[in-house]
Amino acid sequence: MRYLLILLIFTCTVISGKSQEYQSTPADLSQLFNSEAVLHINLKGDIRTLFNDRKEPEYHPIVFSYQENDEWHKVNIRVKTRGHFRRMKENCLTPPLLLNFDSLPDISSSLFEGQNKLKLVTTCVDERFVIREYLAYKIYQLITPYSFRVRLVKVSFDDTERNRTTPAKYGILLEDHNKMASRNNAIIRKQLKLSPETTDREFFLKMAVFQYLIGNTDWSIQYLHNIKILVRNGTSLVAVPYDFDMSGIVNTPYAAPAEALQLSSVRSRRYRGYCIEDMSEFQSTFDLFNELKNDIYAIYENNPLIDQNYRKNTIKYLDRFYDIINDKKRSKKEFQYPCKSGGTGNVVIQGLKDHSIENKKNSD
Repeated sequence: MRYLLILLIFTCTVISGKSQEYQSTPADLSQLFNSEAVLHINLKGDIRTLFNDRKEPEYHPIVFSYQENDEWHKVNIRVKTRGHFRRMKENCLTPPLLLNFDSLPDISSSLFEGQNKLKLVTTCVDERFVIREYLAYKIYQLITPYSFRVRLVKVSFDDTERNRTTPAKYGILLEDHNKMASRNNAIIRKQLKLSPETTDREFFLKMAVFQYLIGNTDWSIQYLHNIKILVRNGTSLVAVPYDFDMSGIVNTPYAAPAEALQLSSVRSRRYRGYCIEDMSEFQSTFDLFNELKNDIYAIYENNPLIDQNYRKNTIKYLDRFYDIINDKKRSKKEFQYPCKSGGTGNVVIQGLKDHSIENKKNSD
């Protein structure tokens, strides 16, 4: 009971101040992402076969259960493995999953009403890193409503073919990209080789400076690598980031920057926006991050989900970011790096996707 009280106090602190931007809209039928409470879920079926299906994954029948108001509810759904790096067995024993509810009638008037497909990020090597990635999503939600909403879960697996149950571990349910777009009165555009300069500059700078803050270089607009493109008002393009496990603030043991970037560690920040020589164009973005500083720090301070050592190191990591953006000489050096001839500021990250079939893959 004491833990639940501490967690409730923490989550109320996190969403205070900016929460008015994320209220339900007519397009947001489900209450799934309107709570900060950890949701307990269970997947039951032939789990080993599901987990082993990674090369050209197909859907598998699974009984999905979730706990709400001390009661367990279940529904028959389809599930398949998803992702790229984390889907490979040599990288993660438990792959990330795609839950397909198919708008089943028996989920109406339930926590999952209105949901169709949901990504489930599972524990790859240690559930501590799942929590860290979840908190990175919470940072970006403070910055803009053009962001994915997330729900922290505790997920267990019941393998009915082998009579085996795995202990519950943390995971993340990620808002469907079409739902995210609809919530923001926008649609998804699937277009490769899109120039970053053609996207809305205000929101691009928010996104790119956020990626710099968390130490994430594993993204590109050109290859839709860990980026979704929204079209709003018919013409305006907004880049929305996701998948932060390769970032310095998460610091997973498998994370490494792309060799072409010539960085020694993911903890080393590198601004990966395009060249903007006039530093005054960054100022409104820096001002926003300064305005949100207390809210961002509050995500980590007194957070019962993380250990003291990680909290201390993360606060220092955030301190260095704020030292840079508030120092004109240092910020110019960091954020004009893409303008540097012979540097790696304009390296484009393709990721592990097969871009010849990107339209099919990106639909998941």
